[in-house]
Amino acid sequence: MRNSIISLLIIVCSSFVSGQDTLQLPPLLRFNDGSEVKSVRDWEKRRKEIRSIFENEVYGTAPVVPKNIKFRIVQEDKNALNGKATRRLVNLYLNKLSNPVELLIYYPNKPGRVPAFLGYNFWGNYTITNEKEVPLTSLWVPDREKETDNRAKETMRGIRTNRWPVEMIVDAGYALVTLYSGDIDPDYDDGFDNGVHAIYKKEKYTWGTIAAWSWGLRCVMSYLEKDDKINSEKVAVIGHSRLGKAALWAGATDERFALVISNNSGCGGAALSRRKQGETFTAINTRFPYWFCNNFKKYNDKEELLPVDQHQLIALMAPRPVYVASADKDAWADPEGEFMSALLAGDVYRLYGLKGVGQKTMPEVEVPLQNGHVAYHIRSGKHDITWYDWQQYILFANKRL
Repeated sequence: MRNSIISLLIIVCSSFVSGQDTLQLPPLLRFNDGSEVKSVRDWEKRRKEIRSIFENEVYGTAPVVPKNIKFRIVQEDKNALNGKATRRLVNLYLNKLSNPVELLIYYPNKPGRVPAFLGYNFWGNYTITNEKEVPLTSLWVPDREKETDNRAKETMRGIRTNRWPVEMIVDAGYALVTLYSGDIDPDYDDGFDNGVHAIYKKEKYTWGTIAAWSWGLRCVMSYLEKDDKINSEKVAVIGHSRLGKAALWAGATDERFALVISNNSGCGGAALSRRKQGETFTAINTRFPYWFCNNFKKYNDKEELLPVDQHQLIALMAPRPVYVASADKDAWADPEGEFMSALLAGDVYRLYGLKGVGQKTMPEVEVPLQNGHVAYHIRSGKHDITWYDWQQYILFANKRL
């Protein structure tokens, strides 16, 4: 039996796409001067307009990714996961950043270079595995357990294995590359005195933490181009929640990512802002004033005045494949708004002769839409990234990478 919320979402989306809804969105295929975008060549120009607005008004402008990033392999075990994988710990050294950026990488033990999933974790690499060889981070961590005093503890080892099915990913033939988001920028309002913001502070960049995390993913991508086990032309960038926002912005600003995956990213991620459903600009800027650039705050309670919306962000990935996913009990992330963005981005993909999500109504719970270059699913459950989500991402990557 169809979940009642999905029935409601289908009604909402049906009225929206048929033009009966009063929601007015900034156009994808029209230049700022009002002229029409008619070709791929036109779109490549329009893309620059849209990206510039997102940089100026939402995420902020980040520094150029450093060239020739130094790195060191600090640990390697070719018999990880009972011989299925090689585990590496790789340290990246970014300019004057006081701490190394610690990458945890699992490669399937197979010949040749392999495709990879790249994404941040929330609390540290040691939380996604029970392997004791993976060290605790020495940096500040969120005090989610109300007992950590913002420090990593051995009791937290492996507490996020439910979100990271490492063996499933390796068995499917993919490498997993992950890092702690706090290695790039801590997730609290520190006045931008720590992390990468601190080393660029004198240069007065406008970027918030979402843009900093996105910049960090791009730096890791530069390392992966040198990794002897990874096919750098087949790297999927993935993120959940706030890290899904970062993954989307990384994909929008760096075409080296071959696939972009947003899991429950909500406001400032995949969800349409003008709907004002779930988390709003006022809510997100009040609770997390450091995530976005200062200009973004002037749109509090005025979402309709922002000259871009998130369907345009999704469209910036074209013609590369993109996957947006929601959960039916995650109203704060506005599942229908996430679906609408994915749906509307399809207009740009059609310029390239590619298919979007493939239907104009919300799919039923756990009936994924994966036949186009824009994929979407909504699963049962709460705000989370689950093994079911990962199964869908792997299936889609098998088709598109």
